[in-house]
Amino acid sequence: MSFQKLLATGEFVVLAEMNTPKGVDTSQLMSHAHRLKGRVDAVTVPDMDNGIMRMSALAGGVLLNQQGMEAIIHVYCRDRNRMALQGDMLAAYGLGIQNLIVVCSEDMANCDHQDAKTVNDLDELGLIGAIRSLEQGVDLAGLELNGTPSFMVGCTMAQCADEPALDRELEVTRKKVEAGAGFVVTPAVYDVNLFRSFMDRARGLGVPVIATVFLLKSVGSARYIASTEPASGLSEELIRRIRKASDREMECVRVAGETAAALKELAQGVRIVTLGWEHRLPAILDYAGL
Repeated sequence: MSFQKLLATGEFVVLAEMNTPKGVDTSQLMSHAHRLKGRVDAVTVPDMDNGIMRMSALAGGVLLNQQGMEAIIHVYCRDRNRMALQGDMLAAYGLGIQNLIVVCSEDMANCDHQDAKTVNDLDELGLIGAIRSLEQGVDLAGLELNGTPSFMVGCTMAQCADEPALDRELEVTRKKVEAGAGFVVTPAVYDVNLFRSFMDRARGLGVPVIATVFLLKSVGSARYIASTEPASGLSEELIRRIRKASDREMECVRVAGETAAALKELAQGVRIVTLGWEHRLPAILDYAGL
């Protein structure tokens, strides 16, 4: 069953995130895809989201589709103007990609090409509007298209430090849903109880919510997230659990799997993000019972 149909029927969806290579050797991407085939419902493909120049998400999505994996590619406004964005989305649809996530891109100061110029011709709401315009057969210049695409479009939410910030972010997300977003992807979840409280509010958005599970790779990375993102909910108790484990790397995998399993009762899906540790995705799914 397609990703879109799974969401429509209320099924729990399992997404794995895979980065494209920084180069043209796609063998590792294909190897990870083969190991996950039949175990996940779709693969999300970032488009240089972490500020690292890589093969485009469009190419990665097409390659995954060719392997029988349904792809969901990220689209954002930092690097392309409205003409290029529309052209890429038409190309994506023409090449068999029907799922998009509109994301907020990182500041160029944190990228590996710091001399690159930021575009931001559209914002996230404008990009969702552009997608819906294409679906109605008209581009942003008001000119008629020869054939129209049809996409399942999602959006993301930012991490919120307090209740007022969450109120603002929910309002922004509500506007994205009104503009045409059909599902929402949350920030990484480290505390299931906090996420349960969040879902009490997020259900009012009226669309499926997919929770992000982020694989912590070490005590150091966990401490970094806890100190730089205090709203993440990553507790000292969780850090101690990882630190005391005889095999810390495997304990991180176990934590991710347990989190994914717990979220099955709260969200309509999970997106598992490993940032280069895609080889650990099967073990995470094993611990999650997925």
